[in-house]
Parts: sequence; structure tokens; C-alpha cells
Amino acid sequence: MGKKAAKAEGSKSRMSRLAEELGELEAKLQQGGGPKYVDKQHSEGKLTARERLDLLFDKGSYFQEVGLLVAYDRYDGNAPAAGVITGYGVVEGREVVVVANDGTVKAGSWWPETIPKILRAQEMAMRCRIPIIYLVDSSGINLPYQGGVFPGQYGASRIFYYNSLMRRYLRVPQVSAVMGNCIAGGAYLPALSDVIFMVKGTSFMGLGGPNLVKGATGQTVDGETLGGADTHTKISAVAHYEPENDEACIESIRRYVADLPPGGRMPITLAEPRPPVRAPEEAYDLLPDDHRGGYDMRAVLETIVDEGEWTEFQPEHASEMICVDARISGIPVGILANDRGIMRDHRPGPPRFGGIIYTESAEKCAYYIETCDRHRRPLLYVQDVSGFMVGTDAEHSGIIRAGARMVEAMSVATAPKIVLTLNHASGAGYYAMAGQGFDPDFIFSWPTGRMGVMEGESAVQAVHGRAINEAEQAGRELDEETQKAMEKTLADYEHQLDARFAAARGLVDAVITPERTRDALTLALRAAIQNPGPHIGPFALPGSLESFLA
Repeated sequence: MGKKAAKAEGSKSRMSRLAEELGELEAKLQQGGGPKYVDKQHSEGKLTARERLDLLFDKGSYFQEVGLLVAYDRYDGNAPAAGVITGYGVVEGREVVVVANDGTVKAGSWWPETIPKILRAQEMAMRCRIPIIYLVDSSGINLPYQGGVFPGQYGASRIFYYNSLMRRYLRVPQVSAVMGNCIAGGAYLPALSDVIFMVKGTSFMGLGGPNLVKGATGQTVDGETLGGADTHTKISAVAHYEPENDEACIESIRRYVADLPPGGRMPITLAEPRPPVRAPEEAYDLLPDDHRGGYDMRAVLETIVDEGEWTEFQPEHASEMICVDARISGIPVGILANDRGIMRDHRPGPPRFGGIIYTESAEKCAYYIETCDRHRRPLLYVQDVSGFMVGTDAEHSGIIRAGARMVEAMSVATAPKIVLTLNHASGAGYYAMAGQGFDPDFIFSWPTGRMGVMEGESAVQAVHGRAINEAEQAGRELDEETQKAMEKTLADYEHQLDARFAAARGLVDAVITPERTRDALTLALRAAIQNPGPHIGPFALPGSLESFLA
């Protein structure tokens, strides 16, 4: 059947329904503050943030937005994308990270969720050693929410800390364009960049605006004289270039990026890209409507990887875990994926459940990760994991030690790590499959992704199991209070397990559909292989890891 073909009974597949809902939500969020504020931006002689990005990126290239869904379910819907567009794309053939304040959303002010979005973008640039471009158009901190923006280790000051590390130690190019307001502490972001563009007549940069200056000093001064483009390019020398308008500014940035020295590349061999064996749209019919159902993970992977590039590691041993050398758009990648369904091992004993990590599969994965890391092969974790195996046999086999080996191998691997969640991301299995706490380079989920410590049914059993057992033994119905509590637990888990819930809280970078997956993974891999050196955590200073390991 086609991508969103009707089932026999006339209903859409679960994946199709979730993808459509995601598309509608994304389209709404991409409108920013709405037509009224778009018109206001235009009346001031400025382009919107998304119009600027359309001009910045190479025509026809793929842009991966990061954090579009962040805060969509907060503030009564008044903070779409938390007022800032972050992501990465291609400028003059080169991968770059972008941070663009959306002036249509509360004048581009910083909400509590704006800060982690900017920090995540900066960490991507630091990890991958690729340029980062800031398109600044912000009135500063959203004052009613300053308590969630200003203080703290990961408050707004962390942005300037990362600015400084990139500038002084990492040599990551930073380009700033002030294309509207840039007020108060936010002015340090461009000031700590390598170069500053300020658009003539429409930009302002200052530690305080005219009103604050009037209140603090009694001095009356207009914005242009205080901190306009003329002032900062001709008098203060804080800014370096003064393009005539937004279009000229974006063109100047593109020329600047084109003249940057080439980035590094990991020592890997690239090949000619090949299309996948299966069309990406086939994934809509490969995943079952019931998230608990089994399916052919290898067939799903065939919608992603290049045709003919498939060498499976120990395919008949611990086959609940798939480890395979493949390529995506010609880029080598080591894939670790949870197979689903029921499968027989060559050892005596009961069949094994897909999506569960056993002792042997943990050992297999640990060895495979270490091998890929020695070869500097990027790692792609395709998650549909319900956790590690439990029970007497599992404990006696040393599942804790084997799981720890898998976690350690994943943690210390210095090759790039990318995550794609298809269905479940549960329990300690989520951690072992490069969960967010282990600093993977990029984290994606399909609309069907479900992230949580356990499923709702398991939570009900954990919380209300005693009451359920007592009722069963007594041969009576559950009391109304317990029944309502169980229903609430199920409803809460169903809501919190949704991929959109995770994306709204920054637990994944983006929710992507199957037809966008190859493009998203290709761009992520192209960005990640720019860093030829060791890479652990948010970033590694040159020489620091070698010194530590010496």
C-alpha cells in the first residue's frame, strides 16, 4: 500500500495519523506570532526570521530545524518555538548551525525555554566543529519569566561561556548579524563572536535602550545615536560591517562563510550515494498500529540505508540486537537496532523477545561499539527498546555486568552518535541505546516514538498491583476510587509518552517522518564527521582527552 493508504476497514494507520497531526502542529508553529506581527516586521523594513533563513541556506538544500516543538504546549500557545529558530543546514556547500530570534514572537524576547535551545545549538557547533551563525533580533529577557532565564548554571550566562570557549579554544567560527534589537546582556552574544554585521537603519545594539538610559542617567538620546549601525561601525567600532538591508546582510554572511578555511573530516572513506532498497514511505505500513506488536526491523532499515551496503555483525547470535555496517548517502555508519517480535536463539531455552536486551546481546553490542569506535565509524542507534531482561536466569547470567559493559562502551566511544527512536525508548535500555544523558550528537524520533521509564500498563501494575491482586483473590470488582486512579495513570502515561511531549521539553531535537529521515540523517552525519578529533560529552578541548588518557 502507499504511504498513507487506508486500511481494509477504512481507517488510517497509527503512523499516518500521528504524522498528519505533527504536520498540522508544525505548520501552525512555523507561523510564529502570526500575520499581524509578520506585517509589523515588514513595515519596519525587516524580513522575518524564516525569510532570512530561506535566503541564507543554499537553494534546494535540506534544513533540519531543532526544537520547533519546544514549549508549544505552554504559555497558552503564545511562545511558538520559544521565540527562536535553531537548527543546521548548508551555506555555500558547508554545514552550519543557526540561531535566529523570531521577532514576531514577543519581539524575539527570551523565554525560559529559549536558553536551552540556544545552548543545544551551540553544543552542536562545538561537538561538530562547524560554524555557527546568529541572526539577532531580540528585545532581551521576557521580564515576567526572568527567574527561568537569568540565573543558574544553565541560565543565559551559559550562552556567553560557550561563546568564549568556541572563540578562545575550539576555533569554531561564530558569525553574528544584528538585524533588529540586541539589548542588555544579549549584546555579549555578538560581541563574543568573530565578526558582527549590523543592518543600516533597522538594527540597535546596546546594554540599555533609550528609555533605560533616560531613567538611569537622565540623558535623552535616540536609538540610532545610542547604538545604531552607524554608531557601532563608525564610532565605537564594536561592529564590523554595515549592509544596507536584510537581503544584503544575508548575502554578506554567505560570502563570509564561503571564505572560511575548510573544516576537518573524520578519517573515513566516503562512497557514491545509492538510493535505499525500499522507498521511505513503506515504513508507514511496516510499523504495526499496536505499538506492542512485532515487525521486521531489517525491512525498516532498508528504507534508510544505501542499497547494497549491508554487512551484519554476528547476525545469528543474540539476534534480538541487530548490528550492521551500512552507508547512508555514501557515509559509513554502524547501526545498532532492536529487532522486534519473537525469535529463537541457537542455544537451548525459551524463545527471546525482541526489544529486550539480554546478556549476550549486551556483550555483542559492547564489542561492536568498540570496534566501530576504533575505526572511527559513526554510530546510529535505532531505538525500539523496552529494557533489559529480568528474572532469575537473566540475573544468574550476569545481565547487570553485561549491561554495564554496553553502557560503558557507548559512553566512552568518541565517534559521533546519532539516535533515532521508532517506538519504545524505555527503562535502562533507553540509556544503553545512547539516551540523551549520554550526549549523542543528534536525537530524532518518529511520530510513533514513546519515551518513558515504562508503559502505562506496567505503571498501573506497579502502583496498583496489590489492590488488583486483592480484588482478584476476593472475587470482587475494584472499588471506584482505584479504578479512576488507574484510568488517570493510563491517561497521564499515554500523554507523556507521546513524541510531541518529549519534543516540547527538548528531550529530542526533532520529530521527523519516514520520508524526511534519510535527509535528516545525511545532514547530521555530514555535520558530525567535520570533527576529526576525539569527542566525549558536549565538547572536548583540543588535547584535553589525549592528556587525560596519557
